[in-house]
Amino acid sequence: PITILTREERLAKIKEANYNLFSLKSEDVYIDLLSDSGTGAMSTNQWAGMMNGDEAYSGSKNYFNLIRSAQDIFGYEYIQPVHQGRAAEKVVMPILLGPGKFAISNMHFDTTRAHVELAGARAIDCIVSEALDTKTYAPFKGNMDVLKLVELIGQLGKENVGVIIMTITNNSAGGQPVSMKNIKDTAEIANKYNIPFIIDAARFAENAFFIKEREEGYKEKSIKEIAREMFSYARLFTMSAKKDAIINMGGLIGVKNDKELFEVIKVRTIPLEGFISYGGLSGRDLEAMAIGLQEGVDYNYLKYRIGQMEYMAGKLDVAGIPYQSPVGGHAVFVNAGEFLSHIPYYEFPGQALAVELYIEAGIRGCDIGSYMMGNDPDTGKQIKSQFEFTRLAIPRRVYTQSHLDVIIEALISIKNRKDTIPGYKITWEPKILRHFTSRLVPVGK
Repeated sequence: PITILTREERLAKIKEANYNLFSLKSEDVYIDLLSDSGTGAMSTNQWAGMMNGDEAYSGSKNYFNLIRSAQDIFGYEYIQPVHQGRAAEKVVMPILLGPGKFAISNMHFDTTRAHVELAGARAIDCIVSEALDTKTYAPFKGNMDVLKLVELIGQLGKENVGVIIMTITNNSAGGQPVSMKNIKDTAEIANKYNIPFIIDAARFAENAFFIKEREEGYKEKSIKEIAREMFSYARLFTMSAKKDAIINMGGLIGVKNDKELFEVIKVRTIPLEGFISYGGLSGRDLEAMAIGLQEGVDYNYLKYRIGQMEYMAGKLDVAGIPYQSPVGGHAVFVNAGEFLSHIPYYEFPGQALAVELYIEAGIRGCDIGSYMMGNDPDTGKQIKSQFEFTRLAIPRRVYTQSHLDVIIEALISIKNRKDTIPGYKITWEPKILRHFTSRLVPVGK
């Protein structure tokens, strides 16, 4: 059921939630763009597959169906299901990282950064400079800065770099894709210095779509062929299957051909996630994932999905509302730092705009900026993010063009009074992943 509250009711609800969008009840939200993770609509084939769930504790037939489906797409010999992406990180990161170690990524997303730090290591972002210019078109703003990567390895010492992570698409940079050439170049550097190269594969199919559309030599290749090449350059991958496998819960770890590493992963999976053949999931969930992986690499589906982002971008251009251009594969990232230029980074413009969108029209988005970045684990000081975005993540196979029009109209309405919007300060926060549970109040109120 869709609930449309009055403006007065929304003001009361967001205050009750301590101005944290994650603390709202979903029934009090009209259009929910908080995340595209696990929020998509499963297909009739996926629902039919769930009726064939084999709930055996060990050796479920759905497990073997999933392994075959994943091997077909990724080309990896070893596949381990887990209950979601952060569970994959929880299993893998402590194997490769520890105190004194560093993880270098094109950009770490929130849970990846958290698991790096929980392992005692430190996360370093290494994004290309083109990403910082949100107005100028560049086809692959998610790329790793390979020259800087080599410099970092030299400065830190190759023995201290535990892992190099390529996030595809690059969520924190605005859902921006990574080119095949950049993946290959990064892999060559990792191999040269004998550093494990991991792909964070949450939105691998969307990344493959952009390669097909934008990179020379891939126009005639299928999404699956492009995916296989992308993964051929990495040693292993972690994946939240709640995105491009279009399921409500699930994740994967993939290891290309290192049986010894896979045995260590299996040993860790059992106490953390459950037996290896279910990995924290029911048999019916495994079956939905096996089917969803194949549906997620369908070109026509991807073209329509990313077309939704492009439709919104066109409307934002006309309205003069700044965003990370070109739009990414799963969301529109409004440049809240520019849109609300009167709000400094330490008062969280991305969060301020997200709150205002809820007050305006019951739309729930989230901050991808300094509020999400949190505090430096060593100094305790607020980190200044390279971006101050409000992310509007579009669930897969859920919303229509009419919903997108409501979002645009709400942003235009906010633009007309944007100078009156306050910043926010935190009144309570946890040490890790604070944006999920922090409490805030408007500055000056």
